[in-house]
Amino acid sequence: MKENIEVGALARVEGEGGLYIGLKDGAIAEVRLDIYEPPRFFEGFLEDRFLQEVPDITARICGICPVAYQMSSAYALEAALGVTISPQARQLRRLMYCAEFIESHTLHIYLLQAPDLLGKQSAFELAAEAPEVVKGALRMKKIGNDLLKAIGGRSVHPVNVCVGGWYRWPDVAALQALLPELEWGLEAARACVRWAVSLPYPDLKIDYEFVALHHPDEYGVIEGEVWSSKGRKTPIPEYEKNYIESHVKHSNALHSHTVDGNPYLVGPLARLNINHRQLGPEAQEALKESGLSLPLCNPYWSLAARAVELVHFYAEALAQIKAYKPDGPAQSTFTLKAGEGWGATEAPRGLLYHRYGIDRTGHIRTARIVPPTAQNLPRIEADLFAMAPKLIQMEQEQATLTAEHLVRAYDPCISCATHFLTLKVEEIK
Repeated sequence: MKENIEVGALARVEGEGGLYIGLKDGAIAEVRLDIYEPPRFFEGFLEDRFLQEVPDITARICGICPVAYQMSSAYALEAALGVTISPQARQLRRLMYCAEFIESHTLHIYLLQAPDLLGKQSAFELAAEAPEVVKGALRMKKIGNDLLKAIGGRSVHPVNVCVGGWYRWPDVAALQALLPELEWGLEAARACVRWAVSLPYPDLKIDYEFVALHHPDEYGVIEGEVWSSKGRKTPIPEYEKNYIESHVKHSNALHSHTVDGNPYLVGPLARLNINHRQLGPEAQEALKESGLSLPLCNPYWSLAARAVELVHFYAEALAQIKAYKPDGPAQSTFTLKAGEGWGATEAPRGLLYHRYGIDRTGHIRTARIVPPTAQNLPRIEADLFAMAPKLIQMEQEQATLTAEHLVRAYDPCISCATHFLTLKVEEIK
């Protein structure tokens, strides 16, 4: 590679962003993910809104992971009000998360990252060569969409989530009708793990600090603490003490670092490495049979981590539906009061944090949302620097594709990341 790499628009990612790798004296001197998608001022939109509007508004941040935005906002507002939801409502929240992980992970594995690993320009090229693989992937994804619709009323931006639980209990028969497809999906997910470990992955090992939500009794998705692989255990209300956001000149998305100033990794690799002991028995078996050795420290292997999680979430969805017996009100009652609350859950792409301040009438006074991609952006740039010795030995076209493939392995959601309330630009010294 003898020239700078400039990718004006990254393909097969959600949102708009570019990549720049600059050379100086034959070595890589600068790496930037140029996030130029205009900022979407969701925190500003939320001010003065009544708290029950927040889950539906935040769901619009992302069409792929609306559940995570709804749930993080609901948990934060419930914390501000001192609300405890019923056990049945909590289990239904986990079931809805299963739907989101199924549809999001399937999309990324088969249609976004696998074409890169297999040397295909797109999922269409993969479909031409392996139509049954892509047909199966679309069926797997549809199962997640159908489950999401059965619980939330719609497969995109569901409308049944509220502060205190749910507006209504989903129909038992509608959920049970999905059991045969979920059984098929579980077997397809097991096959996905076997397929995933057979793929050709580039060799790149990084000493990551993994960060994920951890719950001692279940695979971390909702509630618990924010754990770091470096030993840091952070209660959710103290998240902002240990993980700091800042503006950088080249991005309309904030960048996150640890309080020590280091980049860190959120997402499937972090979850699997930190929480593998809490996987269900089906996923434990799939992980053991895969031969994967933890911790996984290669960003490309996030595809395999997603595959193992698919087994877990298909199996959990089956168990949750079989045990589903709604009883009592779907929504817990509460009294409006002024307060502040914090919530964090796991989106498919990683940890998602919300904080809200409300007044005594239940209207939003302050809002803070930290998306997973904004947390990963500094880590992606650092990974590209780590790859620099290999990149500069490649021809220009190959180096460009290799850099793009690394970015796509993260499944970045640029649209999720580009929103903040105020902008302060500082020169990098």
